[in-house]
Amino acid sequence: MSTNRLEAFSDGVLAVAITLLVLNIKVPDPANTAHLGTALLSQWPIYVAYVTSFATIGIIWINHHAMIGRLREVDHVILFWNLLLLLSVGVLPFATSLVAAYLKLGNGQHLAAAIYSGAFLVMALMFSALNRQILLVKPNLLAVELPEERRREIFNRAVIGIVPYVIALALAPVSAYASLAICALVAVFYATPRASSS
Repeated sequence: MSTNRLEAFSDGVLAVAITLLVLNIKVPDPANTAHLGTALLSQWPIYVAYVTSFATIGIIWINHHAMIGRLREVDHVILFWNLLLLLSVGVLPFATSLVAAYLKLGNGQHLAAAIYSGAFLVMALMFSALNRQILLVKPNLLAVELPEERRREIFNRAVIGIVPYVIALALAPVSAYASLAICALVAVFYATPRASSS
């Protein structure tokens, strides 16, 4: 199968997921708001979660394009792993809404942070599994032959992103804020041209 249909479908799912994130940002209710500025500032967890998730999905979109762009064609297993990756990305708007709603509350913030960082961890695992299938298991499907050393270098750079998500998940029961900060820092790291280059 050609890569065009896979890319078109994936782009659609990623576009919907990234668009749904903005629905978490609400206009403060004028009837219950004495000072608009204070009300807007009090929503800072929503903004941080939104930017973190938006940047992460955007980076996944960029790297997904590079990953699929290496292929001449796709097989059934690649399609399957791609669907699992899209499944994990599709959960991010829910996880973002959850952590934004519970971050400042005394009850539930740690579980919300664990679900949020866990969603990123699952997404990173699915991305790595798809990358592994393309680069290491089925290199015969690549459009341009790459030396094994180069393929492993690309794969290892992607896999490194799993580690901070594991740390964020482990820290969630201790500090929801630290967990969110780590997820945000991963997005910042992968947004740099050096880290996101293929």
